[in-house]
Amino acid sequence: MKDQVLDWIFNKPSFPLKFERLELDENFCIIDTSEQVQRFAEHPEDVIRGKDIRLSFPELRGLENILKSLLQGDKELFELQAIERYSEHNLYVYIDIYIIGEQQENKLIILIEDITDRLVLKQKLAQQANETNLLSSALISCENYMEQVITSMADALLVTSNTGKIKRINHAAQKLFGFKEEELINQPISLIIDNNQISLKAIYQHSYLKRSLQNIEVVCRTKTREKLLIAFSCSVIAKQTEGLEDIVYIGRDITAWQHREQRTSAQYAITRILSESQSIKQVIPQILQSICQNLGWDLAELWTPSQYIGTSVPGDSLNAVLRCVEIWSSRLISVREFKAITWQTTYTPGAGLPGRIWIRRLPLWIKDITEDADKRRSQAATEAGLHAAFGFPILDDSEILGVMVFFSRDVQPKDKDLLQMMGSIGSQIAQFIKRKQVENALIESEERYRDLFENANDLIQAVNAYGRFLYVNRAWRETLGYSEAEIANMNIFDIIHPDFKQHCLQRFYRVLSGEKLGQVTATFVTKNGQTIFLEGNINCKFVEGHPVAIRGIFRNVTQRLAAEAALRHQQVETERLLLNLLPAAISKEIQEEPADIAEDFTDVTVLFADIIGFSEIAASMSAIQLVNLLNPIFSAFDRLTEKHGLQRIKTINDAYMVVGGLHTPRQDCAKAIAIMALDMQTAIALFNTENNQNFSIRIGIHSGSVVAEEIDLNESTCDHLWRDTVNIASCMESQGIANKIQVTEDIYKSLCNEFLFEKRGEIEVKGKGKMTTYLLIGRKG
Repeated sequence: MKDQVLDWIFNKPSFPLKFERLELDENFCIIDTSEQVQRFAEHPEDVIRGKDIRLSFPELRGLENILKSLLQGDKELFELQAIERYSEHNLYVYIDIYIIGEQQENKLIILIEDITDRLVLKQKLAQQANETNLLSSALISCENYMEQVITSMADALLVTSNTGKIKRINHAAQKLFGFKEEELINQPISLIIDNNQISLKAIYQHSYLKRSLQNIEVVCRTKTREKLLIAFSCSVIAKQTEGLEDIVYIGRDITAWQHREQRTSAQYAITRILSESQSIKQVIPQILQSICQNLGWDLAELWTPSQYIGTSVPGDSLNAVLRCVEIWSSRLISVREFKAITWQTTYTPGAGLPGRIWIRRLPLWIKDITEDADKRRSQAATEAGLHAAFGFPILDDSEILGVMVFFSRDVQPKDKDLLQMMGSIGSQIAQFIKRKQVENALIESEERYRDLFENANDLIQAVNAYGRFLYVNRAWRETLGYSEAEIANMNIFDIIHPDFKQHCLQRFYRVLSGEKLGQVTATFVTKNGQTIFLEGNINCKFVEGHPVAIRGIFRNVTQRLAAEAALRHQQVETERLLLNLLPAAISKEIQEEPADIAEDFTDVTVLFADIIGFSEIAASMSAIQLVNLLNPIFSAFDRLTEKHGLQRIKTINDAYMVVGGLHTPRQDCAKAIAIMALDMQTAIALFNTENNQNFSIRIGIHSGSVVAEEIDLNESTCDHLWRDTVNIASCMESQGIANKIQVTEDIYKSLCNEFLFEKRGEIEVKGKGKMTTYLLIGRKG
């Protein structure tokens, strides 16, 4: 039986066998070894004759009963497989141990086989098999996943051959273009892409450079021939056979985005034209051209009952006869015959597109003018290739001044948003016309007073609502040194000293809004660069609620102010020192009673808020528009300040500063400021919704001490405490994020139990180094 066991061991299918050998007595002590058996032992130093085998091969511990059964012949063979050893060369070695009993000699024979190579190979084969299975499963999953993605993706996907034949489309493409799948498969892509604007050569060139062609804006057509603007990204899918590549088109409909951009551009252009133009005859052709070019229309007309809009006021508008007094057309169309007929055509209210708009006093849209009942011009429109048309009235309250009509070569569905915007533009144009009429009448009226003004010693000026000069007298010209030609091209803010321009701009807005101001001062710069100081009164003249002229009468007080400044020099220096060292409230107290003061301003919270892009907003609209737009915002903020028992300190440019706990100590000033900040976000969001605006604000908050101990006038401790608190709060705002509330770690620690925060990280604060900041999200619960 022993020979059979040995045959089994030595005939195992494996690599060429090589065994190391050990012989043990009945006490499991080593009585003989092969030469290299130590390299397989856990403790090679114990592989010595007479030593217990369990010292060098701890795997045999606990197997004593099995070993005895082998000695007694109850068991023929015992095997330990895949035992791991860590060799002296920092490599793992794997062995199999076979134990055989010799009953006649009462000993055990241990054979040790090195199976490292065989086991490693077996593991590699198993790993490769697993990797193959995983790769196959991943490939199948990827194919299923991609199929689901293509089916459910919102963007349109088309796959074509390199010749442009459509091979595959997804559901989004079918929905976008209005075709069924079978209607597009094997059809040329030019069926939906207008004039095949995508160049295959350009696509292949980008593919050669291993780049995809991104965001090509292409005019496409639906099944009903409606025009769409699609942004395509294109790439070539290479195949093994050259010349059989497929092209993938992924498109996104940006028609609505384009329309919004066009409407925004048109609105901006018209606002700019109305703000810069000096006369009605100058503004109308520019508006017709601007609307066509910004919106992509081809022809525009102005219809009025008079020789020209604004030259006379119609009496009975129902009996008016409308004539075309202005036409603008694109060079891309030939409309000579259509224009000739238009110049000879007149309409009564209710007749033709201009007459219907006149009688209804509302914007009107016609999908295809060639199908309209207006027989006089529909045939000429067909020959000129004109189709869609829309128009709107130039309406001021109930008085209609004219009608603008526009034509396009495309058949276009009704655009309600565009009509609504055009109705607003019509009102803007009407207001401009009425304002110009009033301004002209005002200029004529004021000419009667010119002689009186010219002989006055005071400096007299009049400017319109945009700051352009309407009149200055002789004393004004001689004092400032500007000629009449120079004044005609100047704005009042061109000659205001830069240090006082912001203050004068705010005062200008206040007068435009109807506020009555008392004595005012102004600082002008003469032509030769001299600074002069003026003192006087300004007032605004309103006609039908609209500001038409801001008039000012000033005296030159430069010399008087210089004398007064010299007399007050010492007093001003003293007050400036105190104001630089202390907060205003403490400075006043020191001047009244110069004793040690201990203010309990130990917990003050400061909030800064800033409207992002204020300068750009101010530059894009007139002064009265800006006042009307921003006044509700700051009024809402003032109401919140009063509601939460806080104090508005000052407005720095467009910044808004609020303090809690300044004069009335309170334990919850940080909480009150945090709630106000959240309310300010709600207020600005409500304002945007109600006024169709997109204003964003940044808010920063910090808590700190103002004065914590008695003040020593010889030190600037209080100054540092006060400035640190305000400067850090200002830094939280200026380095903040749009529509977010950034706070310091002090605010977070004091409010984290009541409010939700999000950690932003560290920012650099001048004089303080890096500070950890958080974003206030809302109240808990």
